[in-house]
Amino acid sequence: MGSEIKNKAVKGVAWAMVESYSGQIVQFVISIILARILTPSEYGLIGMLAIFMGLSNVFIDGGFSSALIQCKDRSPNDISTVFYINVGMAVLVYAILFANAPWISEFYKQPELESIVKVYGIGLVISSLGSTSNVQLNIRLDFKTTTKISLASAIISGIVGILMAYTGWGVWALVGQSLVNAGVRLILLFVYVKWYPSEPFSKASFRRLFAFSSKLFTATIISSVYDNITGAVIGKQFNAASLGYYNRAYGFNSLFNSNITSVLGRVSYPLLSQIQDDDVRLKSIYCRYIQMSAFLTFPALMLLCAIAKPMVLFLIGEKWADCIIMIQILSFGMMADGVIVSNLNLIKVKGRSDMVLKLEIIKKIIAFTILGIAIVMGSVLAICIGKAIYGGIIALYLNTYYTKKLMGYGFGEQFKDYYPYLINSSIMLVVGLLINNIIFEPGLALLISIPACAIVYIGLCAMFKLYAFNEMLRILKLDRFVRE
Repeated sequence: MGSEIKNKAVKGVAWAMVESYSGQIVQFVISIILARILTPSEYGLIGMLAIFMGLSNVFIDGGFSSALIQCKDRSPNDISTVFYINVGMAVLVYAILFANAPWISEFYKQPELESIVKVYGIGLVISSLGSTSNVQLNIRLDFKTTTKISLASAIISGIVGILMAYTGWGVWALVGQSLVNAGVRLILLFVYVKWYPSEPFSKASFRRLFAFSSKLFTATIISSVYDNITGAVIGKQFNAASLGYYNRAYGFNSLFNSNITSVLGRVSYPLLSQIQDDDVRLKSIYCRYIQMSAFLTFPALMLLCAIAKPMVLFLIGEKWADCIIMIQILSFGMMADGVIVSNLNLIKVKGRSDMVLKLEIIKKIIAFTILGIAIVMGSVLAICIGKAIYGGIIALYLNTYYTKKLMGYGFGEQFKDYYPYLINSSIMLVVGLLINNIIFEPGLALLISIPACAIVYIGLCAMFKLYAFNEMLRILKLDRFVRE
């Protein structure tokens, strides 16, 4: 069973990485092209809707997807019931958004937002029709199929978005790209999964799943409000262009960080749920996930911080220069995301959604206090610094409280596992900043600093024979070259 779990983990991580990065690389290239055509203000208009779309997605799911994954004895009735809940909630949420579109437009003083909300929100209903099929792929750890679906939908929707932008559709190019992406994903999910609800809605299934999902749903709502309210505040207090800069900075950080965090989270949650009753094995495998997360996320975000200036100037031009410092500040705040998500997954795996809720309430009271102080200071940079302090220090520490209670694996023990990767990444950051402060031509700076940083980091990990580095070599089948 031990080798079986390990093989599932290796294959799951490998295919999830391919899926996440193949789709994100395509989307990144497309976003660069669109950013050269569109303006920060046009991106800001879509950013103003982030809080509404984020909360809508949370209400539509209701925590039932996580409940399905965590449940070891799920039935066809359970799966069909979750499908009906998701679709029903999606229709209801879209109707609410449609009715309140004039108010949203008035709130931001942007008349065009009314029609954008009414069209953009259709994607919520389309996505809900395929969400249960997607959960089933995650349960099976079938990331090979999700890779094909993500890549195809990213390419097709990207082409549509670029064509619309070039032909003068402006912000509607982003709306069209989003809707086409959702539509293509739905079609491909049906083709590959071939699932449709075969059972009627079950009150028993609802009650059983709701016992777990309700607390998780509340926690997710709180987290989603905080995650998305920043954009709403910037859009309201400042202007669309400022929000465009912030969203572009956040987007770069997401490309470097969220993919890794998402992959490890998506693989670890269903996998660890299979051994949720074996605390010894659970902790052992979990410790390895923490190290793998640190090995991948720390250098990715330190590298982003180092190359932020030449990257922005070379890829999207001088008009986006204001987002450079935001990228650098946010990179420190998001560096601990992988460790934070891993801690939350462990708590959910143990079925303690009540702990997740308590944790989110405590964290977000602190987070909203910091955000309020930043708003009073009247600066977008102050908001970015506040998010970095909360995410990089406070949330990281608080998330280990319950893992220590549950598994005896608290902040100190976790820090011992990941601090070597933090030190190596910091050394790499210094090297990258030195190079980019010496070479002023953006393209040349990128060409030299990226491989130089990679060599420094990999060399240090090899020198100290760190676990995650050796495991990655094994996954890539390169360990024999190191031995030789």
